[in-house]
Amino acid sequence: MKPYQICTNCVMDTSDSKITFDEKGICDHCNDFYENVKPNWHTDERGKKELSLIVEKIKKEGKGKDFDCILGLSGGVDSSYMLHIAVKEFGLRPLVFHVDGGWNSELAVHNIQVLVDKFGLDLYTEVINWEEMKDFQLAFFKSGVPHIDIPQDHAFVATLYNFAHKYNIKYILNGGNISTECIRNPMEYFYYGTDMAQINDIRKRFGTIKMETYPFSPILKHKFYLRYIKRIKVLKLLNYRPYIKGDALELLNKAYGWKPYPQKHFESRFTKFFEAYWLPERFGFDSRRVQFSSLIVTGQMNRDEALEKLKKPAYNPETIEDEFNYIATKLGITPNQLKSYFTMEKKFYWDYKNQVSMFNTGAKILKYLGIEKSIKR
Repeated sequence: MKPYQICTNCVMDTSDSKITFDEKGICDHCNDFYENVKPNWHTDERGKKELSLIVEKIKKEGKGKDFDCILGLSGGVDSSYMLHIAVKEFGLRPLVFHVDGGWNSELAVHNIQVLVDKFGLDLYTEVINWEEMKDFQLAFFKSGVPHIDIPQDHAFVATLYNFAHKYNIKYILNGGNISTECIRNPMEYFYYGTDMAQINDIRKRFGTIKMETYPFSPILKHKFYLRYIKRIKVLKLLNYRPYIKGDALELLNKAYGWKPYPQKHFESRFTKFFEAYWLPERFGFDSRRVQFSSLIVTGQMNRDEALEKLKKPAYNPETIEDEFNYIATKLGITPNQLKSYFTMEKKFYWDYKNQVSMFNTGAKILKYLGIEKSIKR
């Protein structure tokens, strides 16, 4: 086991077992950002010009249609701000698409509604079959792996792609961005959500019902077939312009009555439980390290501020028992059953069938072709 060490530049530490440090104590996450990501990230006039061409193309191809693109809205700050600039600054006409996986917080419902109402846009909501989602999530709990959020995440991605394919929508607007997400999650905790070999293996071992309506999407389908054959493009427009999270939060609140969450991804009650409690307490990894480190290297957060915040747990110790009971009850199990999953032997992606070699090969090919500039574990 490695002796404890924390990066001298960000707050990533040896809770990421694959982390490495240079002679100055700076981690590979930071060096990857400075060497591979930042030089290829253009938010100046070059980015503005590229963005203008993209928007012009979307509008041109969308003439005469009810909408010219589709935007997945979770209610989180990134997708909410993406909707704001798409409509207010770019004049696009997106179909606002929301996937309800059964775990929306009241705050997320509020934030989605105030945005849709203010813009006067159509909101299309796809509701995932709860019995299937529940069984899928329980299968992941029973498997012992850390990445128990995959059933929810996979549904979000697959539903959006499948809808775009079905209705021949060529542009999907995505709030993902370099500004707040440039430090990548360690793969041992946040494994690929589209590895169907692993999903099928875990379902076969621990699932109890047939998944007749759940929207699966294998990696080759949406990374190759839909992207290169059907020409469906996922556009992260926030990467072409300056994006400061604090400014976005202030604007959304003042303009729409949008309310912030205690932490990134907390629009889902399940993700809140997973990232704030389950992952740090069972596996020893605090996802805030990734989130804060992204803000540190992009100049939006002070390292000392991040270290101070990390001294306190992401969950509220006074209410976590109620939250624990809520998760168990909603999943149809007893709190004691959920606790048994918490204390069971820890497993990781490599303990089940997986396609990690295919993912790594694909990433190397994309990097060689210049499509993706950085490869992280």
